Amino acid sequence: MTASQSTLDALRGILDQTLSLGPRAAQLTPDSKLLGAIPELDSMAVINVLTALEDRFGFTVEDDEIDAQTFATFGSLSLFVESKLQA
Repeated sequence: MTASQSTLDALRGILDQTLSLGPRAAQLTPDSKLLGAIPELDSMAVINVLTALEDRFGFTVEDDEIDAQTFATFGSLSLFVESKLQA
């Protein structure tokens, strides 16, 4: 399963807005590492990203639905969003 282009674009926008990534946001590919690779993505930023995802896409994220793997790469995060949208 791959995420749709519209989901990837929306996710790039959320990460850019939430983390102030600037031009780095446009360079995110499904293989781009997130946790540990983007200094701005700390534990508080993860909460802010999840809140922005909930607001943008209209779903709710439960605590037990996410783990470090969810934020491992841009691709894993986009697949999580897609799975929530299809649920």
